[in-house]
Amino acid sequence: MVRAALGPKASLTRGPRHFAMSIPAASVVAASMLAMLPIVSEVGWVPDPGFMFLIAWRLLRGDAIPSWWAAPLGFFNDLVTGAPIGLSVVVWTGSMLLLDLIDRRTMWRDYWIEWLLASGLLFVDLLFRWRLDATMGASYPFRLLGPPLVIAVLAFPLAAWAASAIDRWRLGR
Repeated sequence: MVRAALGPKASLTRGPRHFAMSIPAASVVAASMLAMLPIVSEVGWVPDPGFMFLIAWRLLRGDAIPSWWAAPLGFFNDLVTGAPIGLSVVVWTGSMLLLDLIDRRTMWRDYWIEWLLASGLLFVDLLFRWRLDATMGASYPFRLLGPPLVIAVLAFPLAAWAASAIDRWRLGR
């Protein structure tokens, strides 16, 4: 018997959701809103979940979030997180353009390379925030970037898994 005949019955109504194009952006917005949780700390140790979801979606599916969406999504993230307006716009847009360039230059990527790319981009995001905080008068030592970076690097596979689960749901698979 053919293996397809052993599986569940196929339905003609299965397929992408009607609003499938907006689901990746909506999940990035929802992840950005996680910053509104009442977590109090002297120095931010929680990574930017909106940025992690943006990177996860971009690495999972290059066509799910167009590069130009990074600016409005970054602007929303700046409004929600209380960061200076334009910080996430610049970092997110630069990250999307860098990932587009890497996609054009590489022939293949595996999970470890994507994790390394995400770790580098998360470090750059933290570095930009650290420099901007120092410029605005909220200086703290560079060594305090270690815990948020470790948490972000270890939490990225969770964001990638969540993005892939949402992607399977939105495509009706």
